[in-house]
Amino acid sequence: MAQRRIITIGRMFGSGGHDIGKLLAEKLDFGFYDKELLALAAKESGLAPEVLESNDERPTSSLLYTLSMGTHGIIPGTDAMPLGHQVFLAQFEAIRKLAQKGNCVIVGRCADYALRGVPGVTNVFIHAPLEYRLGRVQRQFGISETEARDRIAKTDKKRAAYHNSYSDHKWGALETYHLSVDSSVLGTEGTEELIRRFLELQIQKEV
Repeated sequence: MAQRRIITIGRMFGSGGHDIGKLLAEKLDFGFYDKELLALAAKESGLAPEVLESNDERPTSSLLYTLSMGTHGIIPGTDAMPLGHQVFLAQFEAIRKLAQKGNCVIVGRCADYALRGVPGVTNVFIHAPLEYRLGRVQRQFGISETEARDRIAKTDKKRAAYHNSYSDHKWGALETYHLSVDSSVLGTEGTEELIRRFLELQIQKEV
């Protein structure tokens, strides 16, 4: 693998995206960034870690629209960028810097958009039927089916709104990913192996 490789993972809540991404990074000996990205973004930007945590993957008004209007996210009459935009840009810059440093797996946070056009990037979206995700969320958090159903709906809605606010394509849209996979078919280990094999074939084709 002469060329630097970055795998971005978009995921439905409860599909196992975090676990699959972490296992993939371990198997490939890549860096792994999910919540870890928040600490890096805080260090680089000077924003307090708790600020990034509380605003992590939370939607706001469209940054793309704001930038297209030439305001660069600054509220008229102030010299401060809206907090949500600051958090996004801090993560955006952290993602871009990680891509320059070495091979890694990055989960969520519009990494596919942040790294658009960067060579060696493979964008993956992990999904699964609701019943499968309900079971995983109930076991992971020790909550009832009703609570799990509510958490899944709210988290997916938040992730979609966040991604759609900052990206120029829709969260989960098949045509925007190199690979979209149902994790319920092969489970965590099988899905990780599938993605790893896909990457190997992708690299072979590039040679």
